[in-house]
Amino acid sequence: MNSLPKAREPFLFFSRLSLTAATGVRAADLRELAEGIRTVPEAAIYTHTHRFIQQHQFLVPEPTNDFAAWIAEALQDEAAAERLLAVDPVRFDTIGGLRLALTDVLEEHLKRHPQGRRAPEGDEFHFLRSIRFSVPTPYQASDLDEFREALRKVSVASLYLHVFEARIRPPLGLNDFSTWLEREFGEKELAKKIARLDPYSHTGEALRDLIATMVEQRLEKLGHG
Repeated sequence: MNSLPKAREPFLFFSRLSLTAATGVRAADLRELAEGIRTVPEAAIYTHTHRFIQQHQFLVPEPTNDFAAWIAEALQDEAAAERLLAVDPVRFDTIGGLRLALTDVLEEHLKRHPQGRRAPEGDEFHFLRSIRFSVPTPYQASDLDEFREALRKVSVASLYLHVFEARIRPPLGLNDFSTWLEREFGEKELAKKIARLDPYSHTGEALRDLIATMVEQRLEKLGHG
């Protein structure tokens, strides 16, 4: 059996920690919400549109975001909430693009319904932002077999960091696993399969199994099953 190619640069697995901080920006109606989305730091947009994926690591998450939930509950505007829910955050390569899509939806709704309801006092929307930290783990991989073994051991938070959060870091739209596999081994097909994974459809543990199985199948084709 031939030995597996070794990476010039091993893959270093990191995990993530995050703290939530207030921005001081709040909204009491749709117009103020749209203005807030337009002006708050990108970290706040990220927090309110991606937090649900992280919080539902062990259940299949339902697509939602904090903006839509607040509109439905505090403003009782189901139409606006449904339109905002239709904006899928995972489909955007940048937070700037997501921000623009969200404001476009709200502005279009406001043109049709300029006299919207204001939230009761105490139910205003408060914009928060995440302060994220990447921390090293003991795991690294120099070939596909080591990569498979590490995948079975790292935390779900590590998978989230490398697969989904990586998409909004350069190179935009790509996850860390796919980038490394294609760069170090020319594994374009395997890289594409991982890149196509949808966080809405899988729990964290199911995601781990899927990626590990993809790697195992590739190893079998290479004669290292």
